[in-house]
Amino acid sequence: MTTLVYDHSFEGLLTAIFDVYESRLKEVNIFREGTNVPAMFTETRVVITDTTKAARVMRTLADRLSPVAVRQFYKCFLSGLPEIEHTLLGYTRYTLQQLVPAERNFGHPDVLIVHQTSRKVEREKHRMEAFVRFSLTADQLYYSIIQPDYDVLPLITRHFRERYADQRWLIYDSIRKYGIYYDLKAVAQVQLEFSTHANAAESAAVLDEKEALYRQLWQQYFNSVNIPARKNMKLHLQHMPRRYWRNLPEKMPGGKLPLN
Repeated sequence: MTTLVYDHSFEGLLTAIFDVYESRLKEVNIFREGTNVPAMFTETRVVITDTTKAARVMRTLADRLSPVAVRQFYKCFLSGLPEIEHTLLGYTRYTLQQLVPAERNFGHPDVLIVHQTSRKVEREKHRMEAFVRFSLTADQLYYSIIQPDYDVLPLITRHFRERYADQRWLIYDSIRKYGIYYDLKAVAQVQLEFSTHANAAESAAVLDEKEALYRQLWQQYFNSVNIPARKNMKLHLQHMPRRYWRNLPEKMPGGKLPLN
């Protein structure tokens, strides 16, 4: 058994898959750096990310799969689920063994997992696009701190760049410890220390003086259009799960919203 350890990048995973074929490895596991890698009865190799090798794997997959399936492959990687690398390697092997496109053969376990997982990631992407709420800092930076189930920042970048092209903003994933920052010209990934438990005094120090008023007005508008007689909490929770409420001003009492 051979164990390949790669960095957390998508290119790193593709490089690992390339190495599997280049070295003709039969029994192999792929793990991200920092995970608990089994040490017994296995040879461990560290994968050095190679963009040329990664590009070759992507071209091969693109030749065998539809653009939709290639996108599903990427979304599945972004899920970050345990052993997802094993699934993607199995999916790749199965795809390259077939003479006809195999992406719709849901009888194969790896194909089914990729299909189901990519749908979950896509659903989380749409929810983040709908539920992200920005706060304005005193230096006129709009920011939001989110805790998505999956790593969807790469998927929502285009949406927010196009929708908020005239203002500086930062969306920070406090689970994965990185964010995307738009400076009116381009979007870049950033890593920084960001407190997700700021107290009231700290919040007031960084927020624009009009921010509290904006939140209060938003909640008043929400209350005015909400019709109690037509309230359907089951349907409401289906479309807006409770875990997203921390980002929504309309869900905070008195229009007060902490620093996400």
